[in-house]
Amino acid sequence: MPRLCNSFRAVLHLRTVLICWFVVLLFTHALALSPAISSEYPRWQWPTHQGAQVLRNFDKPAQKWNSGHRGVDLAADDATVRSPAAGKVVFAGKVVDRTVITIEHEDGRRSSFEPVAQPLKVGTAVKAGEKIAEIDPAISHCSQLCIHWGVREGTGKSAEYLNPLLFLGVEDPSVLLPIGEDFAA
Repeated sequence: MPRLCNSFRAVLHLRTVLICWFVVLLFTHALALSPAISSEYPRWQWPTHQGAQVLRNFDKPAQKWNSGHRGVDLAADDATVRSPAAGKVVFAGKVVDRTVITIEHEDGRRSSFEPVAQPLKVGTAVKAGEKIAEIDPAISHCSQLCIHWGVREGTGKSAEYLNPLLFLGVEDPSVLLPIGEDFAA
């Protein structure tokens, strides 16, 4: 009988070791397949000029219906607005009192710019860096010549606004740190 118990324990131990090894392999494989930050946020071009001053930062509201600033305001040296990445014009028209142009990029994300004048027509394919519109001088959005740039991921009610500066490599994504026993990060 003791011999049977020892065999049973050995089988249980081997089974436990194999399960743990399998879990470690699964976890390691999942980490290897998870996208890196750089692939999650591809590098795009500045829609105004390289290194433009950010006049107003992205301020994502706590809830989708709350007020916030769902994009960034970038200073401009001239009135030219350029596509930050390749894509297609999916909207060009009035929203309230200003003209907006929206580019759907190859990865499905959408960039919107306002206030603009002389936007390209809906359906126009654009390359990264290509002129898509001019800043509308008749609307003073900022205290100086500027463009508001918003980036959305997803469509409809599930659309999520993202910080456009992530795509320029200017800012890094937020990382939540573990909280210690004293509730300090």
